[in-house]
Amino acid sequence: MQASRARLFKEYKEVQREKTADPDIQLVCDDSNIFKWTALIKGPSETPYEGGVFQLAFSVPEQYPLQPPQVRFLTKIFHPNVHFKTGEICLDILKNAWSPAWTLQSVCRAIIALMAHPEADSPLNCDSGNLLRSGDVRGFQSMAKMYTRLAAMTKKG
Repeated sequence: MQASRARLFKEYKEVQREKTADPDIQLVCDDSNIFKWTALIKGPSETPYEGGVFQLAFSVPEQYPLQPPQVRFLTKIFHPNVHFKTGEICLDILKNAWSPAWTLQSVCRAIIALMAHPEADSPLNCDSGNLLRSGDVRGFQSMAKMYTRLAAMTKKG
């Protein structure tokens, strides 16, 4: 547990130092628990998520970095690799392809890349995956844009 705590403090210092280095990611550690983090990530440009800001919740195990963090979307998102109700994310690096070289920041980058390049063949959201697998890209994009507008964009007024 000491090693994981030390690693998380190191990542925390790195995030503080590089706040402006990656404007698409804002990682924040819970004030009272180094094992709980949240992130705000910007939807990638030229995707249906562009213009949206999505909140992620990180639950870091005591065996970190030997085990991956549990990450889920708190913001509703229409994406084949994200469970619509729970926000669970299907991403290999969060499961069997995890490496201690990954950081919370790099996990955020991987999630942004997944948003831009959905894997319709391993869907957690079958409706979304089926639209893409059947070739209805337009239908998928309009649903994803609609949910981005409803859940991930600030209301004006």
